[in-house]
This record gives sequence, C-alpha cells and structure tokens, in this order.
Amino acid sequence: MPTSLPASPLARFICKKVPAIDSLRHYSFAIGRADLLAGLSVAAVAVPQAMAYGLAAGVPAEYGLYTAIVMTAVGALFASSKQLINGPTNVISIAVLSALAPIPPELKLASAFTLTLLVGGFQTIITLLRLGDLTRYISHSVVVGFTAGASMLLVIDQTRNLFGWSGGGNPHEHFLVRTWHAWTQSGSPQTATTLIGIGSIVFLLGLRALKKRLGLLLLPELLITVIVSAVIVAALGLDHQGVQVVGAIPDKLPTFAWPHLPLGHLTHLSESALAIATLGLLEALAMAKHLASQTGENFNLNQQCLSEGLANLSGSFFQCIPGSGSLTRSAINHQAGARTQWAGVWSAAAVAIITLAFAPYARFVPRSALAGILMVTAIGMVDWKALPFHLRATRFDAFIVLTTAIAAVGVSVEFCILIGVMASFLLAVPRAGRMTRTEFILGENGIARERHNGEPADKRLLIFGLEGELFFGSNLALDEHLNWFEHRAAAVGARVIVLRMKRTRNPDAVGMRDIDNFIRRMKTAGVRVILAGVRADLLEGLRAAGALDHLDPDQVFPERQARGSSAMEAIGVALKYLQTNPLDRRDNQPLATGQRHP
Repeated sequence: MPTSLPASPLARFICKKVPAIDSLRHYSFAIGRADLLAGLSVAAVAVPQAMAYGLAAGVPAEYGLYTAIVMTAVGALFASSKQLINGPTNVISIAVLSALAPIPPELKLASAFTLTLLVGGFQTIITLLRLGDLTRYISHSVVVGFTAGASMLLVIDQTRNLFGWSGGGNPHEHFLVRTWHAWTQSGSPQTATTLIGIGSIVFLLGLRALKKRLGLLLLPELLITVIVSAVIVAALGLDHQGVQVVGAIPDKLPTFAWPHLPLGHLTHLSESALAIATLGLLEALAMAKHLASQTGENFNLNQQCLSEGLANLSGSFFQCIPGSGSLTRSAINHQAGARTQWAGVWSAAAVAIITLAFAPYARFVPRSALAGILMVTAIGMVDWKALPFHLRATRFDAFIVLTTAIAAVGVSVEFCILIGVMASFLLAVPRAGRMTRTEFILGENGIARERHNGEPADKRLLIFGLEGELFFGSNLALDEHLNWFEHRAAAVGARVIVLRMKRTRNPDAVGMRDIDNFIRRMKTAGVRVILAGVRADLLEGLRAAGALDHLDPDQVFPERQARGSSAMEAIGVALKYLQTNPLDRRDNQPLATGQRHP
C-alpha cells in the first residue's frame, strides 16, 4: 500500500533534499518488485565492472567493489534522476590512474581516497554556488574528444595485462613510455595469459551478439565472462603457471576511516580533482538528462550535482575511488524497469552480498580477462557516430575534439579535461560577443527599412540598429560599431542618430558605459542621439548608472509590444527636431557602405 509522510516542515525538507525518501510516499509492492529486479540486474554487471575499474584506476580490485557499494547507495538516495546509477566508471578510472601515476606506491591508496574527498568537495562547492548549470556552456565536443583519447590510452595501457608483460618502466613515466618499455623489455607475450585475454574478448563479443540476436536484454555477459575465465584458471591451475590473477579479495565490507592526506602531493591531487570533478559532473548530468528525456520525469540539475558530490565525499571515508554516473549500468537499470532511486540501493546491497559470498573465489579471476573486458568497454565508450560528425561539423568542434583527444594521450587524462574546457570557453566567448549593425532608411511609405548598397540616405538623419549581447565579451565589437557610427556621422554631417536597441540583450556595466560614452561624444559634436526600443533591463541599468541624466525625455523610447512602434516614434521625434532646427540640405548621393556589418 502506498504510504504518506507527515506534512511537517522537517519532513518536507527531507523529501526535497533526499528524493529517494520522497519516492516512498507513492511506493507500492509492484514498484518495489520492479526496483529489486532492476537492482539485481545492475549488480550482475556492476561486480565485474567494479573489479576491472578498480584495477584500471591502479588500485586493488576490492576498492572498485567498495565504490560500487557505498557510492551507488549514497548517490541513489540523493539523486534527482530515478534511473541513474553511480559508482566506478571507465572514464573516471582512467583519469584516476593518470592522477596517481606520479604518486609513490606506498601512498597510492591514501592518495586515491584523498582524491575522492577532493572531488566530492569540489562538486559540493559547485552545488552550493549553483554553478552546475555552467556545464551546459562546455561543448559536447570536449566529451567526444576526451572519450576518444582516453579509450585509446586505456587500450594501450591494458596491453600489458592482456599479454602478461611484467615490465613497464618507472611508474612516474608517461603511459606511452611505460607501455613501450613493457613491449621492449618483457620479451614475447605469455601464451596462456594471452589466450585467456583474447579468448575472453571473443567470448564476450559472442555473448553480446547472441544477446542482441535473441533479445536477451538482461543477460549479464560481463559476469559470465569473468566466471568462465576464473573457472578455466582454477580448473587448469593456470595461476601457478604464470597467469596473473586478481588475488585474494577480503570477504568484508568497507569500514569507516578518516582519509590520510598526503600533504606533499596535495597540490597535484587538487589540480587533478578539479578536472575529475568537472568530468564526473559532465558524465553524470549528460546521462541523467538523457534518461529524463526518455521517462519524462522532472530533473533537478542542482540536486543531481549534490548527489554526485555527496557520493564522492561519503565514499572517501569508506575506501572508495572517485566515481560518477555510469552509462552502462544506468542504461541496464532503465531497461530492467527501475521505477525509483531505490533500484540503486538494492544494486549496492546485492554487490555487498556478492562480495561477502564470493570474495574467496575472486582470486582465480585472471587479470588478462579483466583487461579484455576493459578494452571492449573502452572501444564501446567511443561514440563512433558522434566522433566523425563533430570532426566534420565545424572547425570549432574539430579543434576541440582533436585538442582534447591529443592532450589525453600526449599530456594526461585529467589535464586534457581542463584543456578542453578552456578551449571551449575561449572559443565560445568570442562567439557570444559578436554584434551586428544594421542601417535603415525611410521608405516612400514613411516606414523604416534596411538600407541596401547604393541606396541614397538622408545625411542629416542616420538610423542604425544594434543586435547582440551587450556585455563585456562584446566590448571590442561594440566599440567598433559605435566608432563607425561616429565617423559616419562626422563624414556626412549628420544632425540626429536614431539608435535602435531592441535586439541588444543582457547588458552589463561595460556595455552601458560604452553607450553612455558614445552619447556624450555625439552631444559634444552637436549630434543628437535618440535611443529606440530600449529594453527594460537596459533602461533600468542606464537610469541607475546616471546615463540618462544628460538626455532629454524625448531621446529615450522604451521597447513597445507592437513591432517597430518605438523606433517609428523615435524617428518621428527626430524628423520634428530637424524641422524645428533647419539646416542647409546637402546632396543625398548614395553612400558606399552596405547595410549590415558583422
């Protein structure tokens, strides 16, 4: 039977901040059954993935499992999305591995947990400052480029485990250098290890093809692949013949412990944490928005950011590596019929039970099989439709994709995110700062229209329009246009300029200062400036800044609802002014300028 929560202020606050609790008001046996089945389906995939992602992050496999327990449960309780599953992910694990590369081996675990704490801290700060919405200004090309570069890097790095190469050079060296040393120093691949690794890839792809052909959407092909490879290793005793295995996993759950902060590496970890926090939010929000569009549920972006931050913060106290929303497990959760956030909680509980029950048998899981699984998932991580599309779409997108991908392979995975984000902003701000100018003339019917090349204009009355964002980013473009108006007025001896402002948006102090300075210069030159179609926010800003103090009431015409009414009213006042203050007419020969200028 559905239950109801008390309508007290405290209960309303809890329901608002903990959406999983809010969902209990309409919970029922049918919804609970659907959530439980979906959670079990997710757990079947989460166990092998968590082990593989733990190893991919450069830590023992059990810490990936701990992350799939704690962060999945906490993330589900606070998530706005009802289907998103948090925990270790392929993308984040690659970034963690890169961040931990220069850390001494004895400090890697402590640094990993500290990294989780810092990631959660950054994401929580972003939530409190309500900056999560800024992620929509980061081009999707950053994610496309990152996944392409990171997947390539992961495939290269996992060749060592796939072929059983024990070399790898100095752990402080770059991935490519270590992999090259492994290739050149380890000799020929180990036959048994290689057969297990390649066999796991073939077996996994075969199961996926069968799954697709028979429509078995919930077939746990990853778990089956891990189990089969472990059985083969145990039955043939390959772990005693050189095949590297995961090793013993403690049959216990994570316990509470304060993260030990490696102060000497805190600066490096903080830089990496900011990049990973940004990447984690991009990954989680993109998946959550996609799920919301399919289910039609209301999606609270800031609440989702909060859940990511709290999941990482709490995970740092329970030996977890950084995590985010998982594309694979979230899709399975949705396909399995999850109805509320409690499916994620049941998934975390199922992973905990599996960890306790089957931990002793995990020591037979071959690393080469997990390497094969990571390679397959890494290649599947690349959006093979979006990649060529973004490369061909515009030079802007192609530049960001290539810059981010090359930085991922050539510099570092976590730093490439910052490079991509900065490139996105640096290329986007000039676009946002573009302004256009338009010149108008009065037609035979007395209505203002755009002036085309070669058409004569009344040199005493110039009519211009501005269009674009009136903020600091457009300062250079705005100055260029206003200077052009000034020079044009001086060249033809204009007495009045009507400046149509209806299509200017989002004014700030810089934009209003430029408009004010232009009006003052024109007044000194004896040219009367009339502002038409002034939007309410611009009008209020000009008034507050004192820019209207030196203008007559008939020089400012606020925006009207009717199309063009304020502009025509302003032109009418300008014509009356010219009649009241007659000047000798000059010839009205066509001017050499066009009607629109970027």
